[in-house]
Amino acid sequence: MMGMSKAVEGRRAACRWLRETKVGDLVKEKRRMVEVPYTATLRDTLNALVANNVVAVPVAAPPGRWIGAGGTSIVELDRATGAPRKHYIGIVTMLDVLIHIAEEEGEDTASSPRTAAAAARGFDLEHRMSVPVSSIIGHSLEGLSLWTLNPNTSLMDCMEAFSKGVHRAMVPVESRAEHVVAAELEEASPGYRMLTQKDLLAYLSASRDRLAAVLTPSVAEMGALNTAVFSVTAAARVIDTLKAMRAASLSSVPIVAAADDDNNAGGDVLAQRGRRRLVGTLSATDLRGCPAERLQSWLYLTVVEFLDRAATAAGGGGGGGAERRLVTCRRESSLGKVMEAAAAARVHRVWAVDGEGLLVGLVSLSDMLRAVRESLLAAEQELP
Repeated sequence: MMGMSKAVEGRRAACRWLRETKVGDLVKEKRRMVEVPYTATLRDTLNALVANNVVAVPVAAPPGRWIGAGGTSIVELDRATGAPRKHYIGIVTMLDVLIHIAEEEGEDTASSPRTAAAAARGFDLEHRMSVPVSSIIGHSLEGLSLWTLNPNTSLMDCMEAFSKGVHRAMVPVESRAEHVVAAELEEASPGYRMLTQKDLLAYLSASRDRLAAVLTPSVAEMGALNTAVFSVTAAARVIDTLKAMRAASLSSVPIVAAADDDNNAGGDVLAQRGRRRLVGTLSATDLRGCPAERLQSWLYLTVVEFLDRAATAAGGGGGGGAERRLVTCRRESSLGKVMEAAAAARVHRVWAVDGEGLLVGLVSLSDMLRAVRESLLAAEQELP
């Protein structure tokens, strides 16, 4: 060969750029991290999530009294004395709050389904929302995933962590460690910023000219398309769906059209239902639109009814809530276009459909970041 192709040259240049760009560059303009104390009630936590337009917050406790989630030791120091001020013990998400309420609600619902009115009569929402937030850490798998990233970590190394399912990491504003290049479970700093998969994807999407050689192929060609998709039908109730999502460690599920034989199938709420018409998606982001005072009855709605009401409560008008939350692509869509769509809608997954609108797969943020990173590493190894 006389030399490298322009595509390989472009991928190598992109790889060098991502090795030179550091995590600290992405978070330096971000606001101070939103958090809640371990004594905050669920109602306080829900209000903090809604007010700050976030779906997850770290929980802080006095140092030396708690074991951090997964054995972590992430501490905030007093800037003047260097003494520990607080210890972060886990993450609580909007989904954790809803799962707590759904699982506290009567466990006899499968054999004796209740109506919304009957549920409301036996539902002490105020009591359930008054428990301390520390009591629900770990209700979903994400709540036990408390990580830090050194500000000197390159975006290439950050992509490795995020491509393996880490959704967010705390970045210290000052760090004693100089050469840590992976997600860590221990850190001490006067303060932190939160970096998420969405933040990284938005940065890469905004810099797509630098990544043109990587983002042009389709999601199928890049190996970013996952065809093993679990879904719920439009007739599934929210309470049953939340329980199924917790059991499967999912933060988002597609909603497909119900078939005539679904009511007699006796199957699981969450299942692989090939080539059904995609009608919506239920995710932690959608749950932000659920007012606390209406949880008692809304849990017994179907997922589509819930999305419509949540959209109305959030000021989106009536009807069509499920459809408004759909972000889709095709197998032949370029990785760049799919990343751009995910970044614009700030979603964790883009559903792949065929020409008839039938669900055929998904492309997650983890898959997108993994595909980009693997393509860049392969270019480094290609002979000139």
